[in-house]
Amino acid sequence: MNEINKILYEVLKEIKPTQEELTFLDNLIEKLKKILEKKAKELDIKFVSIEPQGSTGIKQTQLKNDSDLDLFIGLDYNLFKHNYEGLSKNKRKQAIKKDLLDYCNKWIKKSLEKSSSFSNITLSYAEHPYVQVDYKKEGLTINLDIVLYFDLDLEFIKKKGPITAVDRSPWHGRFIQDNLSSEQRDDVRLLKQFFKACNCYGDKSPVGRIGFIGYSSELLIYHFLNIIEVFKNFNNLDKNPLDYYGREKEELKKINHFKNEFMIIIDPIDKNRNVASSISHEAYKYCNHQISKFLKKPDKKYFKISEIPEFTIEKFKNISSNLFIIEIKGINRKTHYTELRDKVFSLGDYIRNQGEKEFTHESKFGDIIFGIYFEKERDEYNLAIFCENPLVSKIYERQGPLIMDYKHNSKFKEKNPYYFEKDGFLWTKTVRKHYRFIDFLKEIVDMRIPKNTNLINISEADKTKTISGRRSLYILTHMVLPFSKY
Repeated sequence: MNEINKILYEVLKEIKPTQEELTFLDNLIEKLKKILEKKAKELDIKFVSIEPQGSTGIKQTQLKNDSDLDLFIGLDYNLFKHNYEGLSKNKRKQAIKKDLLDYCNKWIKKSLEKSSSFSNITLSYAEHPYVQVDYKKEGLTINLDIVLYFDLDLEFIKKKGPITAVDRSPWHGRFIQDNLSSEQRDDVRLLKQFFKACNCYGDKSPVGRIGFIGYSSELLIYHFLNIIEVFKNFNNLDKNPLDYYGREKEELKKINHFKNEFMIIIDPIDKNRNVASSISHEAYKYCNHQISKFLKKPDKKYFKISEIPEFTIEKFKNISSNLFIIEIKGINRKTHYTELRDKVFSLGDYIRNQGEKEFTHESKFGDIIFGIYFEKERDEYNLAIFCENPLVSKIYERQGPLIMDYKHNSKFKEKNPYYFEKDGFLWTKTVRKHYRFIDFLKEIVDMRIPKNTNLINISEADKTKTISGRRSLYILTHMVLPFSKY
């Protein structure tokens, strides 16, 4: 057994669920199914199936002590489609949402409220309404998501696409169940553990907006057969698309919604869907770096999930004046964390777009690189920011029309009597609204702070107030900036 295989063997022993865990989950699933079936009978609600999905479902790629369980309830679309006939796309979406909400409230929530074993029963929204609930027994807490979907034929999905955002999920499970061996599922576990150790996993990924997800990990093993081959080919994932349907890169890039995708892993269930579309560049680059280090010098530490350290300014004195923090507190527990995450990310995008250049495209504060990091339990959301030029001149030269453009240069001269000529254009000197980046930040946040949040702090990095804020700066300085030109 070589060194890498020995490490993988040791890690797998630590992360693979015990038979006791699996039996516990099976018993919980049966208990839930009976409760939901009984209530459905009372309400005369018809459904197709109730089955666990995701890694703890038929895929069986979950990690040890994985406390999440997704239970999917399939509905017959034929019983609902008459409600949506003749509706526009947006109105149909709202009508479907209304029907699913009705079932969530009167069926799923009501079923669970009668049992003392279930607590924290909440209706949650991402794109799709679903019920979240905790199950507690013998000191163990399982987080459950109970999701309604339309049970569609595979051919229907391949030809017309899904009706709701989650209709593909059961077919994902069936694909993995049918196409991965037990050894390959163990390799999926190892790959997921590695991504988690890199802080590059799921929609809570600290590095980038979103990291690698379970299904993308499973498809990587499907295409490359084992984790070693995934690692060996990882450096070229952004260059060589993985397409179940065998299309070449040139053909895929001709398809509009794939043109600007930096990485492509086509969904075997839907040839028009890129499973990798939401994976951030930052997560890919950092994982690629860690894989390279592991292959050169194998060590078990690359699979160890550790708490993110706090940033200390001493190690980054050379760029301390370039680092800033925005610390935000969520104030409404009903707001889904992904909604706040996306709003904070949009705030970062706006800061970058408005801060890098003046509205007339002249350089402003130079390159702006940001990262978001949040801790759901504390309701803390952070934007850690690097700014290339945090202090710029109060006045800048603004370019006007061509000297020979007589139609427009007369108006320019009239509005800017102190114009001058340079490089064939008219120019004028303009006073900036902000020449200090920190002042610019404060004004932007004051105008655009997300709803249902309070501002904790905007400051230079050395004045960060929260632990999560210092962790966000650690991620930016150790896991993002080293893979940029800075």
